[in-house]
Amino acid sequence: MTLADVLPAARRLSAAEKLKLIRILAEDLEVSEDIAPLEPFKTYDLPTPYDCYGAGEVLMEAFKQPDAS
Repeated sequence: MTLADVLPAARRLSAAEKLKLIRILAEDLEVSEDIAPLEPFKTYDLPTPYDCYGAGEVLMEAFKQPDAS
């Protein structure tokens, strides 16, 4: 069965049934070992806007400009 086969039937579900389907599929993914790229209890460095003073300066300049409307 392909996604093209399942999608029309999924679209006909009620909102509550769609949420249940989402939960079921998410739980299936959670227990699948080949899809989770993150390891439990491991630290990952993620880029954030903190200490990015150049970006803050660009935003401040954008706020100072009058609207072009």
